Amino acid sequence: MKLVLDACVLYPTVMREVLLGAAKAGFFAPVWSARILEEWARAAARLNPAQKVQARGEIALARAAFPQAEAPPAPGLEARLWLPDPSDIHVLAVAVASSADGIVTLNARDFPRGLLAEDGLQRYDPDGVLMDFWQADPDTIATVGAAVLAQARALSGEPWEIRPLLKKARLPRLGKALAG
Repeated sequence: MKLVLDACVLYPTVMREVLLGAAKAGFFAPVWSARILEEWARAAARLNPAQKVQARGEIALARAAFPQAEAPPAPGLEARLWLPDPSDIHVLAVAVASSADGIVTLNARDFPRGLLAEDGLQRYDPDGVLMDFWQADPDTIATVGAAVLAQARALSGEPWEIRPLLKKARLPRLGKALAG
């Protein structure tokens, strides 16, 4: 399965790390564009200008880990597409051009399921798709979760537990599943 990762699921860090961990485990092939990655860097800079440098480093690591993930939209494709928010059309164009199966986004309002279906695409919320992966292979997703938890503890110096960490990262159902 090929899934376009919208910028809103690439930044924040914990959500991205769980999604990319699932991709590394073979649940899906991630897809993004240079513009999506740039939106990630700009979102980081809005919170703290120093984080833009960190985001650029994380983007370089993501590109290195998934060298086939970056896909440009086909020329002229954006002109024939429509979404409620014109600034999101580039995400749809990348999905269509790369023959993706869907788009993982938190932005349900601007990616209506009916419009996506016209191009053979599904919209996935990150918690829902990760729960699907967990139901298919709980042990592998638990391993991904444990790695993200260890990284969060190491980077923050805080004694995080999986459920509150994933709840804060807007992955509450996965957090509950992994804590249980």
